[in-house]
Amino acid sequence: MPTVIKFENVRKSFGSLAAVDGISFSAEAGETVALLGPSGCGKTTTLRLIAGFDEPDAGMIEIGGETVLG
Repeated sequence: MPTVIKFENVRKSFGSLAAVDGISFSAEAGETVALLGPSGCGKTTTLRLIAGFDEPDAGMIEIGGETVLG
């Protein structure tokens, strides 16, 4: 199945706070993915990056085979 979302070494900071620090993952079509973790670990920031509400400071985001940020 094709990869629909791909993160490669994505980083996002807010001031001196690293909200997402070097995350890499991919999700294929038809796959179920869950973001789990404690408060403040970067779940919402990761979803905001996928949605395009925020831009990464470093790394690459690919959605549907197209590089959208990075």
